[in-house]
Amino acid sequence: MLAPEGKKILISLLLLSLLLGITGYYYNYQILIILYFISGFLLIFSCNFFRDPIRNSPSDTSLIVSPADGKVVRIDEVNDNKVGKNSTRISIFLNVFNVHVNRTPLTAEIEEVSYKVGNFKAAFDHKASDENERTNVLFNTSKFNYRVLQIAGLIARRIHCYAQVGKEMKKGDRLGFIMFGSRTDIIFPNSVEIKVEVGDKVKGGETVIGKLS
Repeated sequence: MLAPEGKKILISLLLLSLLLGITGYYYNYQILIILYFISGFLLIFSCNFFRDPIRNSPSDTSLIVSPADGKVVRIDEVNDNKVGKNSTRISIFLNVFNVHVNRTPLTAEIEEVSYKVGNFKAAFDHKASDENERTNVLFNTSKFNYRVLQIAGLIARRIHCYAQVGKEMKKGDRLGFIMFGSRTDIIFPNSVEIKVEVGDKVKGGETVIGKLS
């Protein structure tokens, strides 16, 4: 299954590849044949990047799932005016080979959605969490708040976010998509029991990263 966010790119690459291939081989233009193989490689790469596999989230309402595929690169404490003092932040780095769909970690209603223009530092750089372009989604579970931040990376230039204030999103629902390398942070109260460590690889919507006490 392919993500709809990549439709325009995939169709454009497919048409370009067909045009270069047909023209290059028909007229025996070596440069067009070379470009045909390059565009074909980019098409295969893009098909892999825009994959959107079906994920099954655990039904246990006490379990918090990862908002993204990737590698846990940081777990630390932050003070958040809406989540609480000494809140836990988990940062997940997504390389270009990871699935880039973001998912809702825990069923909740969306209280705030904000967008911030910023830099485009490499997503594995911890400064990216504070300085890069991002969307910030605040969720309300009725018992506590938590945040998910979609953070652009070095080459990412487009963040898709489907969160709408007042809308309830179920655990595992598609929250958005970040183009070509990125970072996703989740901030939740320190009462949540952490189930991952730095260096762990996680899958969005499936891997349990925390448990409610």
